[in-house]
Amino acid sequence: MYKEIATQYPSITLLLSVQEAISSVFQIAEDGLHIPGPSTAVPQLLPGESLLFLSRFYLVKKGLFWPILPIFVRKWVATDMKNPILYLIPVTLGDTPVERVLPSFNTTVISGLKYFIVENIRSARRFLKKCNPEIEIDAIIFYELNQHTDTKEIASYLTPMKTGESMGVISEAGCPAVADPGADVVALAQQEGYKVVPLVGPSSILMAVMASGFNGQSFAFQGYLPIEANERAKKLKQLESRAYNEDQTQLFIETPYRNQKMAEEILLHCKPQTRLCIAMNISCDDEYIVTRSVKAWKGKLPDMHKKPTVFLIYKGS
Repeated sequence: MYKEIATQYPSITLLLSVQEAISSVFQIAEDGLHIPGPSTAVPQLLPGESLLFLSRFYLVKKGLFWPILPIFVRKWVATDMKNPILYLIPVTLGDTPVERVLPSFNTTVISGLKYFIVENIRSARRFLKKCNPEIEIDAIIFYELNQHTDTKEIASYLTPMKTGESMGVISEAGCPAVADPGADVVALAQQEGYKVVPLVGPSSILMAVMASGFNGQSFAFQGYLPIEANERAKKLKQLESRAYNEDQTQLFIETPYRNQKMAEEILLHCKPQTRLCIAMNISCDDEYIVTRSVKAWKGKLPDMHKKPTVFLIYKGS
């Protein structure tokens, strides 16, 4: 039996494939769609929010849970003319199963978008297919944003939003716009007054802080340190000084093939009691996150060659 419900929200159509005849009350109110009962798996549909579907939910009848199979909410993410959204979509940090680090809602959003701003088109296509193997990848329009992009072109990337189309921003790994060129397009979206929605996903920076045992109340991400040896040594000493004087955790990264050299220079220039956390391949099967004093690390550095790594330093006792 199929029932079509369209009420105060003309852009929402619920198609219900009912396994059993279930007596239930659906209330679409001004503040959203509420489904009575203990079904915690069903999110509320708030005005202006855009969802493609809810894969499943359960209602109670006579003390039993009865499945209502698939419920498609066709309020297309891409066609809310009044409130187009720029979604910031996190990417897995390595060859990690999507379901291990990304909520299903992210796939819901991805499946309803036609326009993506990405750091690399090839890897973005792979990621989208990984999230939803059924996605029509050839129907998607990509805008590439990286260090080679002409800054004068970035504003034009948001053109679909002017016609009411929502868009997604995808980084190479982790959260877009954090140590990532996506920050430029987010700044433009904010300037134009568009709604920007960051989705939940892995952040190597936050996860490294979480697992380091260092100060999580005050920390600073420094990005890449200078390449020139003397300048790098000077910067390391500056960061170490801040760790002690400001009680602040200092984080930085390096190009993966230079990780080993970076670690060796930290051991060379920092105090023996200063603590160093090496957070490598975060969220992957071979994840390695270990904190030791600089003195304790000497002669015991792991192999970090070509492995994404976050370095953290903090004051020692």
